[in-house]
Amino acid sequence: MTRPIRIGQIVPSSNVTMETEIPALLRGREAIAPERFTFHSSRMRMKKVTAEELAAMDADSDRCALELSDAAVDVLGYACLVAIMSMGQGYHRQSEARLHQRTVDNGHAAPVVTSAGALIEGLKALEAKRIALIAPYMKPLTQMVVGYIEQEGVEVADWLALEIPDNLEVAAQDPANLLDHCKRLDLAGIDALVLSACVQMPSLPSVQKIEDAIGLPVVSAAICTAHQMLMRLGLPTQVPGAGALLSGRY
Repeated sequence: MTRPIRIGQIVPSSNVTMETEIPALLRGREAIAPERFTFHSSRMRMKKVTAEELAAMDADSDRCALELSDAAVDVLGYACLVAIMSMGQGYHRQSEARLHQRTVDNGHAAPVVTSAGALIEGLKALEAKRIALIAPYMKPLTQMVVGYIEQEGVEVADWLALEIPDNLEVAAQDPANLLDHCKRLDLAGIDALVLSACVQMPSLPSVQKIEDAIGLPVVSAAICTAHQMLMRLGLPTQVPGAGALLSGRY
């Protein structure tokens, strides 16, 4: 019997969502596919979503990559979108290459996915040129995220910042409220909706419901991360009830 596929995640110390949503997605996939997964995490200190804490946290990601490669994980996800985007345009490529090299140097080479890069790649897979998004961040950080996405060639036609600075409070948001938040956005002429541009803000229970309601692809940073993990593992990108991107068509 072949061993399960090991999913490694580098998570902020205050993140409690990616270790629930990524396993939920891949457990959902286990219901329709033969592969089995185990989940392993290493943590970087971060409590408040500020530029200073994000920069200090990112510097800790190399240690986390080494720890996870000790466990010979098969793919490694960096689970903080805004930390990557706050480090400068295109930084997800630099981070992914550097952290991958840490796993190579440690004798257990593994592909690295950042949630920031995964969101960009997910939108490109959908051929989305114009989007709307919801983020829990304060307005300046949300504007920075919008600018990062637009520099990658995707127009952000409308966006909503919920302005929640405390990371645990972000995790406590009810995904059911996202339908009301969507009503505050202008969805005219967009190709896709990013329901949560933050891997700490839960959205998974609402993604398929809102996609069915608005008739447009709906993604989240977590869904895009799962999509890219499956791509890097060479597996079909199909997870039931998780929106268009994980329908297996992309």
